Amino acid sequence: AVYTQPDRPAGRGNTIRASAVKQLAAERGLPVLQPTALHAEAIARLKKLQPDLMVVAAYGLILPAAALAIPKLGCVNLHASILPRWRGAAPVPRAIEAGDVETGVSLMRMNAELDGGAVLACAHMPIAADDTGGGLQAKLAHLSAECLAANWDALAARKLTAVPQPAAGVCYAPKLRAREAPLDWRMRAAILARKVRALHPWPMAAATVNDIKLKIIRAQMVNAADAATSYAGAAVGEIIALDARGITVKCGDGALRLLTAQRPGGRPMPAADLSRGLRLVCGMRFAVV
Repeated sequence: AVYTQPDRPAGRGNTIRASAVKQLAAERGLPVLQPTALHAEAIARLKKLQPDLMVVAAYGLILPAAALAIPKLGCVNLHASILPRWRGAAPVPRAIEAGDVETGVSLMRMNAELDGGAVLACAHMPIAADDTGGGLQAKLAHLSAECLAANWDALAARKLTAVPQPAAGVCYAPKLRAREAPLDWRMRAAILARKVRALHPWPMAAATVNDIKLKIIRAQMVNAADAATSYAGAAVGEIIALDARGITVKCGDGALRLLTAQRPGGRPMPAADLSRGLRLVCGMRFAVV
C-alpha cells in the first residue's frame, strides 16, 4: 500500500489535486491511503496490511510509536542530508543557505526522536554553485531512489549495520517561512546570494524598490575587483550599477547583482530589462528591512 497526504488545492484555480505519489500509485494499481493523521483507526488499518517494512520519504506526518512497531523489519526513512547534520523539515535549502559544499541522503531507522535514528546507509552528492532549493531537492529525490534500490536486498535480509548518530554535529533545519523572503541588504553579499538560491522556488527571495516588491529569482555575488570602485560612499541597499548584466546593489559587505526578477503580476525577466521598465537609476535604494 501507499500512504500519501490528502488531496489539496493547488495552482492558481485552487483546484483539488492528487499528489504525484498518489497518481503514480494509481497507475501501478496500488491501494492508496490518505489519513489526515495516524490516529487509532488509521493504526488499526495499517496493522491489517501486515507490512514487512515501511519506507518513508517526505511524508509530512509524524509516525507514532504504535505505527513504528508494526512492520516486521521496522520503518526506515530516506532523509535528504548526511545525518546528523540538518535534521528537520528543510534540510536541502538550509544546506544551500549555510554554504555547505556537500549533501546527500541518509537511509535510517526511524525512532521517536526527530531524524535521530541509527543510519543504515548514506549516498553523498556535491552542491553545485548554481543549485537552487528546488533543483537540489529533485536531484536528491533521484539519489534517494538509487540509495534504496542499492540497499534493498541487504535491508530485507537484515544485513545492514545500523550506526548510531554521533552527538557531535547535530543541527536542525527549521521549516521555511514566508517571512524569510525579504533580503536584508545589511548582510554580506555571499550570504544573500545563497539565500536567493535556497528560497527558490518557495518562498522566493524578495526586495522592494520604489514601493514595488520584486521576487528575486537569480542573483550572484559581484567579484570585489569588478565593482570595488563603485563601493566608495554607497549606502547599504543602494543601486551602484545598472547594465546588461543586471542590477547591482551594495550590501553590508560586497555587492549583489540581481540577474532575474519578477514584479507583481508579471513574469520572470532579466533584471536589466526590468530596471528599464521600472525606470531605475544608480543611487536609488532598495528598502532595508
